[in-house]
This record gives sequence, structure tokens and C-alpha cells, in this order.
Amino acid sequence: TLRKPISQSSMADWASKNLNMHTQGIFRRRISISNMLSWNGGSIKKPMLITSNRTIKKEACEMFKLVQSYMGDRQTRMDRNHVALVTVTKGWSMQGLRDELYIQLIRQTTDNTCYRSLAWGWELMAISLAFFSPSPKFQSYLEGYIYRHLDSDENIAQRIKELVDLKNKKNSKSRKKRKQNTEDEGLPISTYAKYCYRKLQKVAITGGKKGLRKPTVEEIMHARNAIVTPSLFGSSLEEIMLRQQDMYPGNKLPWVQTQLSQQVLALGGEQTEGIFRIPGDIDEVNALKLQVDQWRIPSSLSDPNIPASLLKLWYRELEEPVIPQQFYKECISNYENPDAAVAVVQLLPELNRLVLCYLIHFLQIFAQPSNVGRTKMDVNNLAMVMAPNCLRCQSDDPRIIFENTRKEMSFLRMLIVHLDTSFIKGLV
Repeated sequence: TLRKPISQSSMADWASKNLNMHTQGIFRRRISISNMLSWNGGSIKKPMLITSNRTIKKEACEMFKLVQSYMGDRQTRMDRNHVALVTVTKGWSMQGLRDELYIQLIRQTTDNTCYRSLAWGWELMAISLAFFSPSPKFQSYLEGYIYRHLDSDENIAQRIKELVDLKNKKNSKSRKKRKQNTEDEGLPISTYAKYCYRKLQKVAITGGKKGLRKPTVEEIMHARNAIVTPSLFGSSLEEIMLRQQDMYPGNKLPWVQTQLSQQVLALGGEQTEGIFRIPGDIDEVNALKLQVDQWRIPSSLSDPNIPASLLKLWYRELEEPVIPQQFYKECISNYENPDAAVAVVQLLPELNRLVLCYLIHFLQIFAQPSNVGRTKMDVNNLAMVMAPNCLRCQSDDPRIIFENTRKEMSFLRMLIVHLDTSFIKGLV
């Protein structure tokens, strides 16, 4: 469900307070907010947003050139993947540059008369959102901008035509320096906007790329491909099953779920102390995520904590939790009643029921006393680390969240102890 973001007037108010107003001409006249936020073919001499940080002031101007290069509005010897890599790495490394990048992208995708340039600007925004979120104070502004483009394809085409006609009248005798293209080249802008909107909601909660390793070209390409081909992470169960239909038509369970679970066991996870509690190396987890999204499991894995961490991430990032939101109240109401807890599972949609039963069957292996002696992860510990990945409390009240956390853990514990999952054996 899309919540309605801030109004146009609120966005204008935000811009008037936060934009670093530029000047032009020999009399240094201030540029209007509308011109500040419209496509610019030249360079900028100072950041778009107010800042006192000298490094950010310098880097912002370089960032603008990179944005123009990626969008095809400035010549460069670098290929577009490398331009995106340099741009994203700057934003990922310097928190102060993130809002600056997003406001520059807003500017360069506003009143842009070249459809290809416009699409590439939106593409760079989508790629950037895979690595870092804007600041909380800027998020609502960016959200409002994206929201206005969710169903805007006809309006955009009309606006480009109007701007081109206006420009042609003004420059009827002069040669056009810029290619003006109203033809669709690639995806509709609404496709980028819808992807960016969902991505912004997620990255604002989960944060961007973690770890010490800088972004790679492979990650840039993966982020771009995800616009059209949804990732196995962060999608709905239905989308994931649809994606694997061609490769694994007979599978009743998500390939990513069964493969990562089997990897944990193949590497001796049920004999590893602190499994699911001790996180795997974040950079190794990121690298594995990239490969899994390409339907590959590397043979070089040796630490069971790596697939275990990625498996938890997969459950946690599902668009809707394994136990859908409409069953949440019933779960926390029956956290002490084994029969009622098991009954809730039978009410779930078939795909959710199978995925949850597979997870519980998997956890029941670790809950066996012979394994608990090695892992130090008894049923209570397993329920504690896995409950947040299966159930999501929607409240913002810390007291309710704290109280429900205990009930979520107890509910999952009931399932690990009492749910009959024998039918799952051999199911893929």
C-alpha cells in the first residue's frame, strides 16, 4: 500500500529552506527554485544543498559531472558502469554526499527534453538506492518526487513535446546543440519510479550496503538488472516462484530457501556453536547473495555461518513475511497454546504454509538434544533469532514492540516443539 507522501507545497517549502541557491550573470542574480530544480546542461560551481563541509562542497561539483556523464549529457572516456561505480562509491563512502546526489538526480530528471537521458537519470537513482538511503529529513522530499512519477508517462511525453516546441521557437535560427528525443528508448519512466518507490521504502528501514568492501562493478550491474528482473531477495514469495518457473518448474518451494538451508547442513551447521546467532562475515554474505541471485551456489564455501546469515536475510527481506500480516494478531494471541498455534499454520495460504513448515522442519533438526550440545542453541535461542524473520510487528510504540517480541518468540517456539513437519521430507 502506497502511503501518500508530503504535498507539493510542503516540498516547495523544504526546497526553499535547504537549497543552496545559485546565482548567474555578471550581476550574480539568484536563480529561482524552479530553475534550480530543472535540467541543466552546464556545470555547477557549488553544491545543490546547503553544507559547511569543504570536502562535500568540492565533491558535489564533481558528482554533478558524473551524473551528467552517466545520463549521456557530458562526454567521458569511462563506460557507464564505471561512471555509476565511481558515483555510487562516493555516496556510499561519504554520507554527506547522499542527499546531494539524490537532489542532483531530481534536478536532471526534471524538464529534461531527451527521453534517453531522462531514463538513465532514473536508472542511476534506482542503482543508488540499492547502496544507500537518503537522510531521514530528505527521505520525504525524495519520496514525494518519486510518487508524482508513478503514473506519469503520458504527462512526461506531453511535457517533453511542449519544452521542445518552446525551445524550437526560441532557437529557430540556431542549430540544436542537444539531441532532442521524444521517442521511448527503453523502459517507461513509471517503471523506474515504481521500482524506486519500493526500494526507498526498504532501504530506509534496512539501510544500504553493509561491510567494509567498496561497491563493485558486479554489484552495479546487479542493481541495474534488478529494475527489470526482481531479486530473489526483497520480493514476494509469489514473484520468486514465478521467476523460478522456467528453471525449476516442478519445485513447490523457493529454490533459494532449500539451497541455502541444505548448504548450512552440508557445511556442518548443526554442529557449529552459535549457528544463526553468530553472524557470518558481512562481505562474504554480500558476495554469496550476488551469486545466489544468479542461481549459483559456489563450491568454495566453508563457513556455515555465511549461508545461515544469508538465509535469515532472505526470510527477513521478504516483501511480506512468511506469516502474512493478517495472521499476526492470531499468532501473538495463541503464543502459549500449542493446538491453537498449530491451527494458525493450517489457515495460511498454501505457499506460505509450505515455506513455514520447511523452515520449522529445518529448525527442528537443530533443536535435537544431540545438536544443542554442540551449537549451544536450544529451542528458546532458535525461536529468539528466527521469530523476527517470520513475524513483523507493525506498531511504532516501543512498549508494544517489546511486549510482542516475547510473544512472537513463544509462538515460534510452540511450532518448533509441536508442529508435525514429517511430510516436508524430500519436498523441494
